[in-house]
Amino acid sequence: MRNAVVVALAVIGVGFSFSGAVGILRMPDLYTRIQCSSKTITMGALPVLVALVVAEGPLSTYGSRTLLVAVLLLSVNPLASHALARAAYKRGVPMWSGSVVDQGAERRLQDSDPGGE
Repeated sequence: MRNAVVVALAVIGVGFSFSGAVGILRMPDLYTRIQCSSKTITMGALPVLVALVVAEGPLSTYGSRTLLVAVLLLSVNPLASHALARAAYKRGVPMWSGSVVDQGAERRLQDSDPGGE
């Protein structure tokens, strides 16, 4: 039974990771690629890490390290993807031409308008 759970979690993780890789190849610009990679890599790694905890036990050497990696992944991955997107935007990397709205540019226009309209 334990092996079936481990295999199922590993397959789920690999499936999410594969969909993230396909998304990175198919997305039109840097910003959507960052979003695609950060969400799917997190959802791809977590089931694999949980599979390792289930296989080895939470109190084993591997299990405790795996739980630490999972916590770090959940906290660092959103911060890193935000930093990448912010740096790209400030550097002037263009958005996809089909993007609906650029809220950062609208905010800059409002801030630079002395009349406030």
